Amino acid sequence: MKVFSIIGIFAGAVIMGSLSAAHLMGQINLTNMSWLWLTFFVGANLFQMGFTGFCPATKLFYAIGLKDKQSSCKV
Repeated sequence: MKVFSIIGIFAGAVIMGSLSAAHLMGQINLTNMSWLWLTFFVGANLFQMGFTGFCPATKLFYAIGLKDKQSSCKV
């Protein structure tokens, strides 16, 4: 496993873990729809990207015409 993958897994786990801990401690309420779910989705995406290499944002950026010689995500 590459360092970039481990960084994605770690970052995603920290984001999702911090939101979960704040919810369990009563600081935020994740049972209601809020913008915090976007934060959770970004964390989940980072976490899965670390294992699979698939990054939906890369597909989106390529679709709108952005190009990169070296992509850290598989398309």
